[in-house]
Amino acid sequence: MRTFLIIWLGQIVSTIGSFMTVFALTIWVWDQTGSATALALVGFFAQLPKMLITTFAGIAVDRFNRRLLMIVAEVVAVLCTLAIAILYLNQQLQVWHLYIIVLLYGGFGQLQVLAYSASISLLVPKAKFTRAESLGAAVNYSAAIFAPALAGFIYPRLGMQSIFWIDLTTFIAAFITLIIVKIPQPTVQEFNSDNTESLWQKLTFGFRYIWANPSLTAMAIAFTLFAIPNDISKALYSPMILARTGGSSEILGTVTTAAGIGGVIGAIVLSIWGGFQRRIHGMLIGFIGHGIFRTMLGLGQTLPVWMVAHFCSSTLIPLFYSSSNAIWYATIPPGLQGRVLAADQLIGVTVAAITPLIAGFLADRVFEPAMRPTGILAPIFGNIFGTGTGAGMTLLFVSMTICTVLVGIFGYTWRALRKVEDLIPDNKLPENSGVVD
Repeated sequence: MRTFLIIWLGQIVSTIGSFMTVFALTIWVWDQTGSATALALVGFFAQLPKMLITTFAGIAVDRFNRRLLMIVAEVVAVLCTLAIAILYLNQQLQVWHLYIIVLLYGGFGQLQVLAYSASISLLVPKAKFTRAESLGAAVNYSAAIFAPALAGFIYPRLGMQSIFWIDLTTFIAAFITLIIVKIPQPTVQEFNSDNTESLWQKLTFGFRYIWANPSLTAMAIAFTLFAIPNDISKALYSPMILARTGGSSEILGTVTTAAGIGGVIGAIVLSIWGGFQRRIHGMLIGFIGHGIFRTMLGLGQTLPVWMVAHFCSSTLIPLFYSSSNAIWYATIPPGLQGRVLAADQLIGVTVAAITPLIAGFLADRVFEPAMRPTGILAPIFGNIFGTGTGAGMTLLFVSMTICTVLVGIFGYTWRALRKVEDLIPDNKLPENSGVVD
């Protein structure tokens, strides 16, 4: 647990810097284009390489030194930030430059995420999987507290360059923590004992492992059905707030900071509580509650309502992510987790890559025109969402958040999902299975 906490502390500092850069670049892209599609394309190109390399990364994580893979990913992240900074300082940064740079950043970032995720079951006792995952969630939400507020204040006053230097400085913390720790390596476990698998069999191992167990299949399908509408609403969040506030980075930063506080509080409470004894309840109840509060966010018209709704929705994110991941960690042997988690995450990154494009197209080409004063949806929904800029995005946002609530409710009717912990008992994962120092 000590090694996990050292890595965790370094990641908090580094992630604050990274979130500041992402937030500032979001404002910069909106200032340059005023387009939800342009913002969506940045998200798409960040996810695209993950689709291409995730299965290969899963094999690498199970075969090579996980600490070294995480260090390499940190170095690439620094180089990407330097490239953006140099282009910006020379007044040559364009939106299409970001598309290229985030391709590289996203690919190596996925390698780091897999290496980190697959190491948790080796660094943390089984009984503390949910707590460890909640602390992991606290990294992102701690950053979400400070980064938007800092970036929202610094960007309009001191410019983008100040944020770049802060980001580059914070990378040092994560790099040092990875240098000083030692992460245990699992023994490599193969699907076939004679190790005669073809490359295709190796690449599809994780999918075959999931498909062979109906409850793991149900887990993957349920999370995918949740992720599609949730990621569409996530892609719409920033342009929706910006459109409805005249492009105010301060308001967007304040609302996002409220979400960060909620996420941290949710993670802290979960780390103390430990979650539901039946972790599937944490996943499904989290889906339902998160969707309800996100719907309130979309329906809100004022800053206080946005802050409260986003705060409440974010308190539940650690619950459903940590509960779900704890089930995966507890049921998959450590030597297989790189490939199996890669398969599960590949589904997620594919959804995350496609949904911003869907969100941008629907927002700019369908819902925004339809919610203008003369649009076809204005007579139906105009009294609720208005007919000004951002009304169409808000209607689409609320439609998607309602879908996430329905996924959680539907999950309780699916026996293979509802009883996943009975059908796949934790004792499939011995306490120190396959670990070598």
